[in-house]
Amino acid sequence: MNTDEKNGEIPVYVFFGFMDSGKTTLAKETIFDNGFTDDFDRCLFISCEDGDVEMDPDELDKIGVDYVEIDDKDDFTLEKLQSLQDQYDPEAVFIEYNGTWESSLLYEMDGPADWVIVQSICTVDATTFEMYLKNMGTMIKEQMFRADVIIFNRCDDATPKAKFRANVKGLNRRAQIVYERKDGSIDNRPDELPFDINADELHITDADYALWFMDCMDNPKKYNGKTVDFLGLVYNPKEGKGKLHKGTFVAGRFAMTCCVQDIQYLGMPVRYDHAADIGHKSWIHLTAKVKYEFAREYRGKGPVLYPVSIEEAERPASQEEELVYFN
Repeated sequence: MNTDEKNGEIPVYVFFGFMDSGKTTLAKETIFDNGFTDDFDRCLFISCEDGDVEMDPDELDKIGVDYVEIDDKDDFTLEKLQSLQDQYDPEAVFIEYNGTWESSLLYEMDGPADWVIVQSICTVDATTFEMYLKNMGTMIKEQMFRADVIIFNRCDDATPKAKFRANVKGLNRRAQIVYERKDGSIDNRPDELPFDINADELHITDADYALWFMDCMDNPKKYNGKTVDFLGLVYNPKEGKGKLHKGTFVAGRFAMTCCVQDIQYLGMPVRYDHAADIGHKSWIHLTAKVKYEFAREYRGKGPVLYPVSIEEAERPASQEEELVYFN
């Protein structure tokens, strides 16, 4: 389904989330409390699962919203959606998607022709997120990867916001993250990091690398001028398509979000006159000053590392120890 809105096309709003994650409650608040349908004469709400909280078709009808259920994944087809378009002729569509269905079923669908996904929101129960990530990582990744906004609800003072944020950003860098407390208020407290951001020199352990990397990429200005040190794996091919510009190598780590298929290299450019002497795939202890500046690697501004010292390091003892994690 198209995701580029054009004039005259029908906006589609998608609600992702596992059952009991607060998905229907959010949809209700959006439609009833926020007056989201006021600008449309007729809308269509498609529900793909039954939860503890349900939509009231009669109440929806009062504000010009038709209600349809599609409970079987095999029935969620282009033909079915096109028939709903022909029958109800909506000006906007809301889809409460089933949390166990692949998001590709919706996003890779070729039509209906006038439907355009303009926003997708994923609700996540903060109290069960880590359990789902561990046991149903592929499913929850599917939803978070597509979402424009991810709402962690049922948060409290013990919610590890920085850890959750790193998990999300490892899958979906563009997503906006909202933390909602159990009373419905928004938690705007700064994310707690596992190191002292106010220190002039930050010692980044393997356990903290993924969190630090994501926070530095998202908030590079607060690291500008600080010194960091970490164990890094070098990317510095001497030839071929991946060869870097003179005086540059990349230092980083391979990180795993929830499963082997999600492993990705998280690295930053290092400016160093003798970069050619740093071996590709070598391990180093890097101490460097962070500068927030323009870099071709980012096609804009971002964190760039300038070495204070570079020391050869031993490769970790096992493949598992070579990886860093978002938890």
